[in-house]
Order: sequence, then structure tokens, then C-alpha cells
Amino acid sequence: MKLHLSPPSTKLLKSNIRITGSKSESNRLLLLQALYPNIAIENLSNSDDAEVMQKGLGTSKGVVDIHHAGTAMRFLTSYFASQEGKEVLLTGSQRMTERPIKVLVDALRNLGAEIEYEKNEGYPPIRIKGNILTKNEVSLPANISSQYISSLLLIAASLENGLELELKGKITSVPYIRMTLSLLEQMGIRTTFEGNTIKVYPKQFVDSKTVVVESDWSSASYFYSIVALGDVGSKVVLSSYKKNSLQGDSVLTGIYKNWGVETDFGENEISLRKTADLRPESLDLDLSNAPDTAQTIAVTCFGLGVGCHLTGLHTLKIKETDRLEALNTELSKLGADITVSDKDLILRPSNRINKEVAIDTYNDHRMAMAFAPMAMKTSLYVNDAEVVSKSYPDFWKDLKILGFGIQKP
Repeated sequence: MKLHLSPPSTKLLKSNIRITGSKSESNRLLLLQALYPNIAIENLSNSDDAEVMQKGLGTSKGVVDIHHAGTAMRFLTSYFASQEGKEVLLTGSQRMTERPIKVLVDALRNLGAEIEYEKNEGYPPIRIKGNILTKNEVSLPANISSQYISSLLLIAASLENGLELELKGKITSVPYIRMTLSLLEQMGIRTTFEGNTIKVYPKQFVDSKTVVVESDWSSASYFYSIVALGDVGSKVVLSSYKKNSLQGDSVLTGIYKNWGVETDFGENEISLRKTADLRPESLDLDLSNAPDTAQTIAVTCFGLGVGCHLTGLHTLKIKETDRLEALNTELSKLGADITVSDKDLILRPSNRINKEVAIDTYNDHRMAMAFAPMAMKTSLYVNDAEVVSKSYPDFWKDLKILGFGIQKP
């Protein structure tokens, strides 16, 4: 589905938007619920990723196809490996078969798991025969995707002897690891995180509990971008959010102050207000703890004519697409002066914006949503716009609420 986006009739925005639960929190809680069925979940994400996660967790044998859902691939690998009597072939889209899984498989094998590669060594599809994992010590390189680490931590308490996980090197995406540990602790599961060693103690049963999933901060990022590209006085209210968030992308509240966007916390909501038109010539930002915001921030900078040097982006190479190369290609189409490496991005200040450009999305939901705010500045097309359903199915509907023109050409 191709969509044509045109600017709202006014750039002084005033709207209220409700965003469903965080995909990251939802998938963690769904796995914990499968291990401890007396957990109840409210405000669950309505994303494709959460849907395939639920479906996968309900399967005992045969093929489990998680499509583009990288989180589900990593989390389900550990889940099935630890479930005695379950035997599945875990697979996904063509892109998923190109995304590495070897680090996680090696760690699980060291714990006693039975996992075999169906085609290419180190990549899905993988055949998993679940069994009881009694070993309780394993190590991982620390500079990999935090989802490998969280995958092991989520099953750790259900293991007979718990788990001691040693992380070697500088740790990437610490907030996502802490999110996982915090959710475990909410279940009454004891954990420690000292230096580069994480311990999760065994717990076979947890008390009945209802957990309300906070709305997704990654989804909020697109509205931060829209407000930053709007007029002074613009205000968008988003729900449901909390001040002491577990989500790493909540750092947006500080980052977007650089462009005059202030965040006010209310009861279960945030108000994004543009209080000043700030345009620093260039910004240096280390996004190693919030890499999913990189696309949105790069587009915001380009739309405002601001330069930036974004670092800590090494995990973007193995996402739904190579996000650094995708950003290079699509921002260049719009007229950007941009350079990328395998771990950073440099955008030089420019006021040139090409019109009626067609943005390719590469089967990546964040490419579609990160570039959509550029419609505040110019009309553009978004190819394969339905890809947003991976994390935020209501995205285009919510942009209409803000007054964007959205049509099928």
C-alpha cells in the first residue's frame, strides 16, 4: 500500500492521542505469563509483533513463523529451548533468515539446549527440542543486541538452578536489560546486576498479579518529531505514560529539549509542547542506550536544517533492515548531505528539501513512521505503508487526527 502524505492545514497542532502498550514490555510479559499463568496483562500492545508472540507461545510442536518479529525470534528461542516436550521449527521472513542468532544459540547450547540450524549456520530457521536446562552459568559478549540477554533472563527464574550471566565487554542498551530485570522483580523474582554479572534466582511459582503495560515510548518519538517540526505553541497529549518509565526511549524527553519541545507529565499522560524554535547548528548524541530513536532523530534534524553526529548505532545493521544504509539512501533522496559508517551517522546542516519524494520502507516499520513527520515540511509518498502494523497499527489513523492529509494515490 502506497500513501501520499501532505502537511496539516495548520502547523499549530492541538490534539490528544492514545497509544497502546509498549511492544517491548508486552512481549516480555507475554513470555513471563506463559511461564507463570496467573499473571494478568492489561493495555497489551496491538502490534503484529505481540500477536505473533502470543501465537508462538501457544504452540507445542510444528512450525512457528514469526514473520519480521525479531524480538519474538529471540525470546521464543530461549522459551522453547527450556520447555521439555515441545519441539518446533522456528522461522520467519526472508530478512529474518539473514539476522544472526548464533550468540544466543551458543549460550543456550552451553546451558544444555538442543538446537540445530535448518539451513545456514548461525541463522534461522532453527529446530528446537525443548528439555530441562540444569546448568546455570553462561557468558555472552556485552556489545550485542540486548534482546539476546533479555531472552535468557526471562526464562532464568523458571530454570531449576536459576542463571548467572556474565557479560563480556561494554554493555549495549542497558535500559532494555534493566526493563527486563524490573519486570522480573515485579513478579517477586530476585535478581542482582553487579558489574558485568547478572544473577536471576530460581522461582517456580509467583503470586497472582495484574500488570498494566505502559504505552510505547518508541511510538511517542514520532510525535516528538512532529511537534518539533511544528510551530511554537503546538501541543500534543499522549497517553498512557509514566514519569519513571522502564523504557530506554524515554530519554526523548531530554533529547527533544534541544529543539524547544518540553514534556509535562500528568496522570497517566504526557503533554508535548513546543515552547521555542531552537535550532542548534549541530548535535552530538550517543544513542547506544536508545538506538530505536535514531531514525526519528535524524529525520527531525534534517527537517529543521540542523546537523547531527549520532553514535552508538552498531546494532542498527541487524534490525529489520540495515537501518543506517536505509537512512543514508532515503535522506539523500530528500536532499540531505549525509554520511554513515557501520556504527554512526553524520548529517550536515542544510535547508534543501526535495518535494514529492517516494520513501522506501524496507519492510521496516520504523522507516515508515520516522519519515512521516517530514510531511510537516513537504508532501511525500510512503511505499509499503502497511508495515507500521508491526508495532503501531493505528499510526496513520492517528496522523489523520493531527490533520495530516493521507491518501492512496
